[in-house]
Parts: sequence; structure tokens; C-alpha cells
Amino acid sequence: MKKIILITVMLFAVLSVKSQNFTGTNSLKGKISGTVIDSITQAPVDYASVSLFKINSTKPVTGVLTDATGNFKLSEVEAGTYTVTISFIGYNDKTITSIITTDAKLDLEIGKVILSPETNTLKEVVVVGKTQQVTNKIDKIVYNVEKDLTAGGGNATDVLQKVPMVNVDIDGNVSIRGDANVRVLINGKPSGATSANLADVLKTIPADQIKNIEVVTSPSAKYDAEGSAGIINIITKQKSVSGVSGSVSGGIGTRQNNLNANINYNKNRFSLSANVGFNNGWPQESDSESNQILNNSTANSLQTTKGTNEVQRSGVVASVTAGYDFNAFNSLSTTFRYNDGGFERTGTNENQFTDYMNPSNSTVYTGQSSAKNSFGGFDWNLNYAHKFTKEGHELTFSSQWSHNIVETNYQNIYSGFYTNQKANNDGNNDEYTLQLDYTLPVTEKFKLEAGGKTIIRKISSDFQNYVPDAQNAFVFDPINSNLYNYDQDVASLYTVGTVTLPKGFTVMAGARFENTAIKGDPTNALQTDLSPFKIDYGTFIPSFTVQKALSESSSLKLTYSKRISRPSFTYLNPFINKSNIQAQTQGNPTLDPEVSQTVEFGYSTFSQKRTLNISAYYRYTSDLIEGIATPLSDETGTITNYQNIGNNKSFGMSFFGSVNPFKILTLRGNFNAFTYKPDPSGAYNLEQSTNGTSIQYSAFVSGTLQFKNDISAEAFVIQNSSKKTLQGTSPAFNLMVFGVKKQLWKKTVSFGLNMVSPFKKDLEFKQNSSGQGFSQSSTFKFPIRSFGVTFSYNFGSMNFTGAKKKGVNNDDLKEGDQNNQGGMPAIK
Repeated sequence: MKKIILITVMLFAVLSVKSQNFTGTNSLKGKISGTVIDSITQAPVDYASVSLFKINSTKPVTGVLTDATGNFKLSEVEAGTYTVTISFIGYNDKTITSIITTDAKLDLEIGKVILSPETNTLKEVVVVGKTQQVTNKIDKIVYNVEKDLTAGGGNATDVLQKVPMVNVDIDGNVSIRGDANVRVLINGKPSGATSANLADVLKTIPADQIKNIEVVTSPSAKYDAEGSAGIINIITKQKSVSGVSGSVSGGIGTRQNNLNANINYNKNRFSLSANVGFNNGWPQESDSESNQILNNSTANSLQTTKGTNEVQRSGVVASVTAGYDFNAFNSLSTTFRYNDGGFERTGTNENQFTDYMNPSNSTVYTGQSSAKNSFGGFDWNLNYAHKFTKEGHELTFSSQWSHNIVETNYQNIYSGFYTNQKANNDGNNDEYTLQLDYTLPVTEKFKLEAGGKTIIRKISSDFQNYVPDAQNAFVFDPINSNLYNYDQDVASLYTVGTVTLPKGFTVMAGARFENTAIKGDPTNALQTDLSPFKIDYGTFIPSFTVQKALSESSSLKLTYSKRISRPSFTYLNPFINKSNIQAQTQGNPTLDPEVSQTVEFGYSTFSQKRTLNISAYYRYTSDLIEGIATPLSDETGTITNYQNIGNNKSFGMSFFGSVNPFKILTLRGNFNAFTYKPDPSGAYNLEQSTNGTSIQYSAFVSGTLQFKNDISAEAFVIQNSSKKTLQGTSPAFNLMVFGVKKQLWKKTVSFGLNMVSPFKKDLEFKQNSSGQGFSQSSTFKFPIRSFGVTFSYNFGSMNFTGAKKKGVNNDDLKEGDQNNQGGMPAIK
């Protein structure tokens, strides 16, 4: 009921503001477009100046530059009679008169416009433009994937490893500045696929499908409050273009293969684009070793395991986007995005169990395992935008339906000690979102934004476990099976004001309120402590940013932000997951959300040859959520329960810089370091095995060489430190990547060679943890050295138009829970 009241009040408030400020006219506006061609070579003339004049007027109404294919488009042109003048250095000006648009025909295509070279023309005019690989904007860092020579043939995980402030661990879990509470969006919108199992989904997205990646470290109150570390937005290569264009790209390598294709069509007010990408990995074999010691009042044992696993992954992502501009004031767009992927795993292991209290129980046994995990679904959104006559005055309504299915099937066969096990898990997730945003430039120096949103999530999980009967045939096991229905509703309101002050100061302040209502219904035939539960809480989220412009190219910025990380689905499910007998897990329905508050002070500057961004920050996190492991009474291993262990104070600094010491060389570097010193409360003081303040860091250095004849080379070196938790450490990570690319046929075709870790065959990860009555360590190795060739081909004419459409942006779930889809955690 609270949600309905909040949204209703917001709707009436916004509509009231709209009615008071709308002073527009019903007149429609159109577009005038054409193509500028060289009269001798018949080649398109790019960067030509196109100006539009009313008849008998010397003051231009508007103007644009032609793009790389000579196309131009003059937008928002009222019905009337005009003159178009086209000019460019080395050519005679061209004037076209008596261009008439009417209410019946607002859009006009004037076709080819021929420019003739001047008699005393320059021998050659060279225009050189260079897009930075990393751009530092006011509210985010943008990594330009299209400028990354080593990205071809890889996937989204490979690219994210190189993005400033972003870390990717051995399992593909993503974090910003060491914090895994990150919300990952695709084209500014959530995806049901990323809610299912983010790490696996990222491995199925071809890098050739990605245009750039945005990192928002201090989101304002306009964004959903979830994600204490920030937001990562993956922008794909869908374009809004005039005419028909597209591209085909892919890669073949010793580790994985991929193929990506897109096509774009734009005619007058209608646009349509489609994209499909395929990723398939060769089978990868990995080795692992582990030691687990149990030493308490009921157990004194050692279990060692050596195993080999083979994993093969594949995935398909596809999308279709259509848009229509009814006029200059109203537009409608819709996107349907499909995803399908998964992996298969087989493994063998040798085990030795030593019972020091009762040596007769000691044994040696083997194990065989197999697993198949698949996920698939769609996201369908519909967005409407209304622009008022005042520049920047806009009202948008967005809706989205996300549907996703996860299926996990696995089987474990042992020669002794453990009981054989087979399990099937089916998960379903439906997510419905309604969002309203309103932007009002009150004056030239003050802008007001307000809006509301509701997200309704319905998740179900049917986990069926099977054990062998007397004849060794698998039969249903009600004790370890579980049916779980989970509902989460989030309703929110926000307002943000931005004001420009004298002496280069800009202030942005905002507030957001979110109400969360959760219902969980776990069911198990024999686990009597399971019962339905309800959780309801409200969260107030303020945000504040003040920026001081020191010059046109440098600034200082101070920000304060508050974020929350909701425990969801598997974190709250009290059912005991025994998919890994030695490392069982259980959720906790009494968990509170993590709340983090961050203050950050930064300096940034840029010029033609260098970019520098440096910042220091302090973050205080309350109700920190971590998994606490304890020994099982039957000596079979440990069980991990998710708990609010206490608070954490963290100091950190972040540095990013790029420089061009020589014309052909670009160097880039990123370094982020922060402290971890939890303050556990109550009984969790006894569980703490890592004491003192630890410093954790991530860094990368890269260099790019641009040779003649459109040949370029690039190298990346990545280093991440180990990460500490209350009970142990997770592994460090380092990697080297090299790439060479050659472009042909006016850069429409390219071929490349990529090398990953050419000097080291395997990556090795070591992990340790300990607590009351147990200690365990593990080593995991998998092959990383790989070589591959890439290619790309671009065709058609492209004329980028229009602003990015606004849409649903659900960034409100704790990303540390990489499986919110209704399935059990995937078997890696």
C-alpha cells in the first residue's frame, strides 16, 4: 500500500508541474538531409559546414558538419522556405535555394550536393582526430573498447579487467575499488541475464559487441540506491544512423571463438537496429588441490583433495531496437534483448581422509562429477519521451519486463565416504519495472530533476535432490530438496537539483527514498525450522557534489554518497545447499542490508597529450555482510552462513593517467588502493582470523604504438592484490596481454593478432581461510596462455543522430549475490 501511495503522489506532483510549465505549440518540426560529394573524385566530403537560412535572411537558423561519409541532417526545422549553404576549405561554396517544407511534408531529402574544388586548391588537407581510450567525465569514467586493440576475440570479462577502478577475480566476479557490491547494466538498463549469474553471462558477451564501458563511482540520488561500490554500464554497438550500415567482426583463438554482426537502418523518423553475437570456448582443463583441517571437540581430521576439471562455455546474445519520432516533441522506442548461454563441466578427483581421533575411519576414495548450467531469457522495454519547447525540459516514461530461466543439473559419484548425489534445479525470475523521470531547467543556472519508480520481482526455485536406493538407482530425496518462492518490491521517489554558481562552482544535491518489501516462502518436507518470512524497511539516500572549475581543462570535486546493498534470494534462503558437500552454504532471512557512506575528494585535468585523475576517499560500511564458515558436526566439511558481521572503515586513493610522450606512443596507467579493517561485533570477534589493517590494491599499465600504414600495437599488464575477509584471503591476480592490428581499405577492414600471457602457461590462485575449529587452503590452476586472430568489416553509411533514449535503469541489487535468478549457485 505504501508503494501505491508514493507512486500516486509522485505522478500527480509531476503531472501538476507539467501542466503549469507547458507553454508549447502544436506545430511539428522536421528534418532536412543530404550527402555532399566531390565533383571530381565522387568521394564524400566530410567535415563540410552546412548552414540553414530562412529566405531573405543572413542569420543561420542552424548548422551541422557532414560526417565521414558526407551525410548531414538538419533537425527540428519548422515548416517554411529556406536556403542551404555548404562550404569547405579548398572548395567553392554551394548554395541551394527555394527549399520548401510544409506541415504535410516536414522531412525533406535533397539528395547529393556536388562541391567543386577551387582553382588554387591546397595540395592536401589532413584532418587528424583521436579518441581517447579513457575519458574522465564529471560523473563517470568511460573506457572506449573500440580503441582497445587487444579486446578483439575476447569477451566482456576480458575487457573489464582493463577498465580503470574495476577488478575481476578468478571466477569472473566484478568489483569496483575492491567492493563487489556493483550493479552492472547493459545500455543503461538491467538485464534479467545479469541478475541470474553475472560472472557467467559476462563471459558470453563478445568484446566485439561492446562500444564502451562507463564506471560511476559516486551515483547521485537519481540512481537506484543499491550497489555500494557504484555502477558499471556496458554500451553495445547499436547505432542511430541515416541509411543502412552495419558490421561483422569476430575472432578465432586457442581459448575461445566469437562472431558478432549488427545492422542499422534509419529513414526519416523511423530507426531500426539489430545485433547478434556468439561466443564459444574450447574445452579448458584446470587443476586444483585443497586441504581441510577440522579440529574441535568432536573432530580432529585432515582431508586432502586433488582434482582435474574440464569446462566448456558458449553463449548467444541478440537484440532488436526500434524507434519512432512522432515530431520534435514526442518519441517512442522499444528494445527486445534475448540471451542464452551456459557451460558444461566434468571432473575427477582423488581424496584422502585421515581421522586422528578414530584412525579406523580413515579412507582413500575417488570422485567423479559432471554439471550442466544453462540460462536464458529476454528483456523487453518500452520508453516514451516528451520534450517541451524549452531546451532540456523533458518528461520520460519507461517500462520493462525481464524474464529469465536458470537450469542447473549436476551429479557427484564417489567410490566411498560420501553418498552419491544427483540434483536438478529450475529457477524462474520475472521482473516488472515502471519508471517516471522529469527534468526542468528552471533557469540557465538551475536544473531540477524528479521522478519515481517501482520494481516488482517474483522469483521461484525448485531444487530436487536424488540419492541412490538399495539397488543404486537414484530416487527423490525430500530431506535435501527445496521449493523457494521469493518476492521483492521496491518503490522509490527522488529529486536532484543542480545549480551553477559564480567563480566556476557547480553544486548538485539530491535525496531519494526507497521502500523495500520482501516475502520469502521456503519449503522442505522435513526441515521444520523453515517458515515464511516478511521484511519491510525504508531507506533515505542523500547525495551531494560540489565541483570547482580551475580552468577549462581542470577541476576539483568533492562528493558525498550513501548506498545500500540488499541481501537477496540466496542470501536470505534458509535452506542448506549441499551441492558441495565439503563447503555447504545456508542463507539467513534476518539479514539487514549493508549501508555505506562515502566521501571523496578528487582532482582531474586533461589536455591534448595528457589526462590525470586522482582522488582520495573514505568509506564507512555498517552491517557488513560476509559468509562465516563453521565445521560440520559429522566431519564432512564446513557450512557457511551469511551474517551481518559488523562495520568496516576504509581509506583509499585512486589514480588514473595517460600521456603521449611521443606522437606514436600513448601510455596509460591506473592504480587503486584501499584499507580493510573490519570491526566485528559480538560472537564474530571470535571468528576473526585476519587481524590488523590490510592494504589491497589493483593496477594496470598499458602502452599503444601507432605505426605508419595503419598498423598499431598494444600491451596490457594487470596486477591485483589478494583480498582479505574476516576469515581469510582470496587470491591475487596478474596478467599480460599483447595485440597487433592492421587496417585496410580506408579502415573498413581490419585483421589482428592477440596474445594472452605468452610467457606463462597457467594462472595459479592460492586461497586460505580459518576459524574456530577449522582451517583450509586451496590452489587452483587453469591455462591462460592463448593466441588468436581477429577480423572486422564495416559497411554502409553512418550519420549519428539523436540523443540517447532514456529507459529503465534497475541498479538496486547486491551484486555480491551473483545468482538472484531462482537457481542454486552454479557449479563452476
